[in-house]
Amino acid sequence: MPEALVTGATAGIGAVFARRLASDGFGLVLVARDADRLERTAAALRAEHGVPVEVLAADLATDAGITRVEQRVATVDLVVNNAGFGQRGDFLDTDVAAELDMLRVHCEAVLRITKAALPGLLARRRGGVINVASVAAFFSRGTYSASKAWVVTFSDSVREEVRGSGVHVMALCPGWVRTEFHERSGMDTSGIPRSLWLDGETLVAAAIRDFRRGTAVSVPDVRYKTAAVLGKLLPRPLLTRIAARTGSRH
Repeated sequence: MPEALVTGATAGIGAVFARRLASDGFGLVLVARDADRLERTAAALRAEHGVPVEVLAADLATDAGITRVEQRVATVDLVVNNAGFGQRGDFLDTDVAAELDMLRVHCEAVLRITKAALPGLLARRRGGVINVASVAAFFSRGTYSASKAWVVTFSDSVREEVRGSGVHVMALCPGWVRTEFHERSGMDTSGIPRSLWLDGETLVAAAIRDFRRGTAVSVPDVRYKTAAVLGKLLPRPLLTRIAARTGSRH
């Protein structure tokens, strides 16, 4: 039975990945901070899908938490580096400790977990890593956008290094997805048009399809594919002003 490790697995996109992979017959290793919620999530997945589910309580904003995942990930067939969070407010108004925590979760944890997983994946010549970034990676809006841009560039680089090995590394860049992510980050999403919201199950299905096809950067949904293209083509000063005005409202 193939095995997948999912970080941030009890909420948001991570929880959707866990449900989908369990339904596809993967054994799971679920990583999150809340041990009680992990156990409840694992019990529900075992009961519904009959697959083995292991829980690993770890705070990826700490060295100890990242180390715990590094020590477990060597034997899995698929890694979904999904854990992350957003910040409300402008950079000058945010707490520097929280900014550094974001960089550790979005960048350091992704780097270290990917690096720990790759030797086993390459030895078995199958599987890979899905690193969850964001369509925000194509725009300039604080540490969140910067960290997600790093995820895309990092994933591109590693994918090229393992080309032809049977192992694939993909960056996933979703837009607005209906999960508890925004509420937990204290963001006001009341002004986001209904047409821009994505369904989590549809997003994850598209991501898995793109991964199997060997897609480099998955941007599910034509609306966000268009936004990503504009993010590459429009003048950067204009994009930065648009992102600043949009971000300040949310």
